[in-house]
Amino acid sequence: MFVFVCAGCGAELTIPLSPVALPTHAHQKYGNGIQLPVLMESGTFAVEPEPWGAPWRKWGEIDPDEAAARGIYAPLYALSDGAPGTVVIAPGDTRGTVLVPHEAGGYCCGLDWGDGPNMACEACGLPVASRIDDCSLWQAVWLAPDAVHRLPVDNTDSHTAILSWEELLEKGVATPPIEPITRWGSLLGLDHWWSWSPQWEAAAGRALAHLLAASDGRPVTVPPGLIGEVFQRALDALLPADQPARRAVLAGPGLSAPGPDAAMILVPTHPQTGELWSPAGPDASARPVPLPFGIWMWMAFPEPHLHLPTSGTMPDGVLRDDPPPPRPHHLFRADPGTFQRTLVRLPEVRSPWLREILDNLTHHMQAGLF
Repeated sequence: MFVFVCAGCGAELTIPLSPVALPTHAHQKYGNGIQLPVLMESGTFAVEPEPWGAPWRKWGEIDPDEAAARGIYAPLYALSDGAPGTVVIAPGDTRGTVLVPHEAGGYCCGLDWGDGPNMACEACGLPVASRIDDCSLWQAVWLAPDAVHRLPVDNTDSHTAILSWEELLEKGVATPPIEPITRWGSLLGLDHWWSWSPQWEAAAGRALAHLLAASDGRPVTVPPGLIGEVFQRALDALLPADQPARRAVLAGPGLSAPGPDAAMILVPTHPQTGELWSPAGPDASARPVPLPFGIWMWMAFPEPHLHLPTSGTMPDGVLRDDPPPPRPHHLFRADPGTFQRTLVRLPEVRSPWLREILDNLTHHMQAGLF
């Protein structure tokens, strides 16, 4: 485990934290006026390896060779010129910091990135972090990499150990595809509705970019059911139908081998390390498509709607007859920002047909694919 300390005076700024993979939805902007929860689980931190935060440069100011050297192969609105290695934690895990609200310009319902850090070290006043809790953004604290140092903590707590794939399966922590969404500041009081999970939409945006890049411009089929509901409509709309289809299947720990005819495999990423699960033998030739472990877990081992055991004075074995959560009112749509962020970082985007999909992203959003 580690604590983060001020680079100026050495004061501790966090509780002891364990490293985990950066969530796929870390930079997601979801809807308009939506109240999103905390990004990171308490007691954890993740690192953004790329530059992130102010200052920003618009695409027209960037040489294409410079962008390619940074792993960006197609235009974005702007690229960060900040330092790489920004650390994200849960807001409640900070210690010894004070808020500097006037540094957080440009926000709507809460604090946004503004022009730089909006949190300072309480001991010496050095700007050390950005507190983010504006509408439609995941609540988090982002520690500036040049303002903090990471120090190891002598702690042998078991949750710091890297779990095996088998141990992750035993824990069985899955992310449901449907959840209640809440809007900030409704005049009618609590304003919420059931919708597709923002985490699922972000994960689908990343996976869809990989599926398209691996398709070679040919049709792609995925298994029917929930996986098909998430991916097939967009794949059918974005890829031609006049060629033999390539097959993408779900693969991973606890599942049978995908078979030699699978061109792509939807596999989990390890929630602690971010590493992809990989098959052995001839199946290793299939191109992996990453999914967050919790979402892959639900796809691989979907949880039916079960009657929930009651608690309190009811006898053992008595069940509540709860109705299932309502279905969303619209078809599934992948998150366009995560899709774009992923696709511009895949070398295949330089293919004319794939670049055309990227250039027409607004049109595809209007058509309801994103």
